[in-house]
Amino acid sequence: MQAKDYSGPEGCSTNAGYADVAPGAQVVVTDQGGATVALGQLGSVTADHVHADCVYSISVDGVPTGKDFYGVQVTHRGAVQFTEDQVRSPISLTIGANAG
Repeated sequence: MQAKDYSGPEGCSTNAGYADVAPGAQVVVTDQGGATVALGQLGSVTADHVHADCVYSISVDGVPTGKDFYGVQVTHRGAVQFTEDQVRSPISLTIGANAG
C-alpha cells in the first residue's frame, strides 16, 4: 500500500491530516455486500524518496475465497474495490493531496 502525505518516522513528508494512517492502523476487508470478512493492519513503513511516498506493508489473514469483489479500507478512508485475483496479489492504495 502506498500512502502519501504521512508524517512518519522514516522520512515521509506530510501536508497534515493523515495521522491515522500509521503502522498498526486497522485494515478492513469487506465482500461485495459490504460485510466485513477479515481484519488486519498496516505494517512497517518505508519512504520512497523518488516519489515522496510512504509505502506500507498490509497484513490481513483469513480473507475468504469465492467473493466477486472485495473492498479494502484503511481506517476511515473509504473502501477501494478489488477482484479476488487482485487481492491475492500485492495491492496498491494511494491517498493524499497528490493521489492519482
